[in-house]
Amino acid sequence: MQVADNMAVSIHYTLTNDEGEVIDSSVGGEALVFLQGAGNIISGLEYALVGKTVGDKLNVRIPPEEAYGELVDDMIDVISREMFEGIDEIEVGMQFHADVSSGPGIVTVVSIDGDNITIDGNHPLAGVALTFDVEVVDVRPATAEELSHGHIHGAGCHH
Repeated sequence: MQVADNMAVSIHYTLTNDEGEVIDSSVGGEALVFLQGAGNIISGLEYALVGKTVGDKLNVRIPPEEAYGELVDDMIDVISREMFEGIDEIEVGMQFHADVSSGPGIVTVVSIDGDNITIDGNHPLAGVALTFDVEVVDVRPATAEELSHGHIHGAGCHH
């Protein structure tokens, strides 16, 4: 069976950046299971998997525009420490839920200069080319319920 839209696909992967640093991996753990064609994973990887079958292995480099997008300067802003009312300690790397230009999202504190806090609403991997080493471990038709929900249901998972 080939990877195509509306299929439940299971893969093992190792994700690295251009410097070869491992960002994430499913190897040694549970496979990533997703609904192909539903946007459950980044578009570049979804496209690279089309037509693959169980046992296929691939190494694919995904440019930022097919991953988490380019960095958007308008999503980086300097705000006053007063905006963090009730939070005593603010540190670089902290993340907060906030309204960003595209709606609700997560912002990351990227620098602190006195009472000026620079936040970034871009995805942490925006602007980064991603390389995936992938092995396809299972492909099956998605159930009608999975298709109606837009994601795959795993063992004991029904949400």
